[in-house]
Amino acid sequence: MNFPWPEGRRAAAAFTFDVDAESCVLAHDPEASSRMSLMAHQAYGPRAGVPRLLRLLRRQGIKATFFVPGFTADTYPDTVRAIIDDGHEIAHHGYLHEPMRGIDATTEAEYLDRGLEALDRIGVRPVGYRAPWWEMNWHTPELLVERGFRWDSSLLDGDTPYRFHTGGAGGGDLVEIPVDWALDDWEQYAFYPGWTGSGVIESPAKVREMWMLEAAAHHAENGCFVLTNHPFISGRPGRSAALEQLIADVGELDGMWVTTLGEIAAHAEAALTEIRHIERIEAPASRGVRAGAGAATGN
Repeated sequence: MNFPWPEGRRAAAAFTFDVDAESCVLAHDPEASSRMSLMAHQAYGPRAGVPRLLRLLRRQGIKATFFVPGFTADTYPDTVRAIIDDGHEIAHHGYLHEPMRGIDATTEAEYLDRGLEALDRIGVRPVGYRAPWWEMNWHTPELLVERGFRWDSSLLDGDTPYRFHTGGAGGGDLVEIPVDWALDDWEQYAFYPGWTGSGVIESPAKVREMWMLEAAAHHAENGCFVLTNHPFISGRPGRSAALEQLIADVGELDGMWVTTLGEIAAHAEAALTEIRHIERIEAPASRGVRAGAGAATGN
């Protein structure tokens, strides 16, 4: 790859945090509010995880991007203000971390607007978005452009930012900064009985090693390393200690630009002239092929 990073930079890295708190549980099961311990597990993020992560980021001297559901902003406004006061970027992440798969455009627009209204109440008008569960619909990009968003970080089809046409009548475009499930702490650490996870909680040392291998590979290939963490998960002491060491090690890679997604998007918007058209691929019509036909024969 030969991505046009700013002069003197050969790759980029962004450390991002989805401040889901209780929203991601309540969106899937409103009755979960009766489970006091589960609610406390999620509240750890804004109450203990975010303050610890903010101290970590101050020590490392970097700025991060925090994706904040509107419900989190309404429930923990002082926590979100603390993020803002430390100079970090706030981006949109739904209102109640709503399941997005297959919803119609009208419903999705309501979720977006409700989230914007909540962030407006604390004085933030974001230009960046991440879909809950990274689940974009084909109409989502047009809805984002209509509301003044400039970039998204929900798709998984690249290693560097790109611009793409939203397909709407207005002819807008967005910068996409791709993500990767291997670079998400949920898959490594998240577990709560009866709600999420397999019960396997990885060692922070193992996770740090895996993520550093990914960061080094992105650096070698002129790429963009985007790590997604959740304060209720990676805000815990041992995990945050491993994360801090990772941030320090990534920052020492020669020419690595450690910054916010907003800064990366602004650079990409100015530096890239090609605008992609992402086409929806439909399943081919059935031709009556028997089940199991065409299986590998071992030749």
